[in-house]
Amino acid sequence: MKISDILKNNKVTVSFEVFPPKEWAKIDNTRKVVREIAKLKPSFMSVTYGAAGTKSGFTTEIANEIKSCGITPLSHLTCLTSTKDKVTQVIDEFKENGIENILALRGDIPNGFVFPDKRHFSHACELVEIIKERGDFCVGGACYPETHPESKNRVEDLQYLKEKVDCGLDFITTQMFFDNGVFYDFREMCAIKGINVPIIAGIMPITSASFIKRSVELSGCRFPEKFKKIIERFGGRPEAMKQAGIIYAAEQIIDLVANGQNHIHIYAMNKPDVASLIMKGLSDIIDE
Repeated sequence: MKISDILKNNKVTVSFEVFPPKEWAKIDNTRKVVREIAKLKPSFMSVTYGAAGTKSGFTTEIANEIKSCGITPLSHLTCLTSTKDKVTQVIDEFKENGIENILALRGDIPNGFVFPDKRHFSHACELVEIIKERGDFCVGGACYPETHPESKNRVEDLQYLKEKVDCGLDFITTQMFFDNGVFYDFREMCAIKGINVPIIAGIMPITSASFIKRSVELSGCRFPEKFKKIIERFGGRPEAMKQAGIIYAAEQIIDLVANGQNHIHIYAMNKPDVASLIMKGLSDIIDE
């Protein structure tokens, strides 16, 4: 099933992200994680793009496991460090395996990376166009409520996002954010700019203090004072921090849904227990 069809109705959708293992020896454990999260009946599950193993770095294997659980998979595909030939091979692999949904990402720039020649990609727009040429895929993209770290300002960032959407995106998913006010401002600016595809709000439950630095590095997001206080009080107590982080994420989602944001994507870091606790806190909220 295409995610664009899932997002068409007015019902609340909750999806989860999982990531594949770096080594084949650990793939059974990841399959177990998928099966546990699938029991929560998410609207779909995304699987990040790996660099080792098969052409798609075990992404296809995990996407197939998601399908076997009766859940729609969304396969990530990054392009920055790949040639166009390599990317078309992966797209064809997805197609051969009946994977209809791809999240098209440029990818993070490695330290010391130099943009290569025309056999490679420079922007996600190029990737979106090739995916659309290779088959009847539903294609999503990423966006940054707090502005992409490489953009000069919000105006430039929204212009790039509009260009990417106009290349053929069917929906966009945000990077994590911890202040819903930031998301509401972003959503309004997208509407003004004419970015009219569905926006899926990305939520990251911070369940340990060690996640915090990495989260900021990945997304450039800021923590509101309310969350800083939680970190100060509970950051040194692992179980308390886990509980507080899960409750904070659930409260974010409740506020989002109350304010008309029907589509939520949870970065659960391959932790079925975290996913389960959040869904328990939302059981009647999302069952409308």
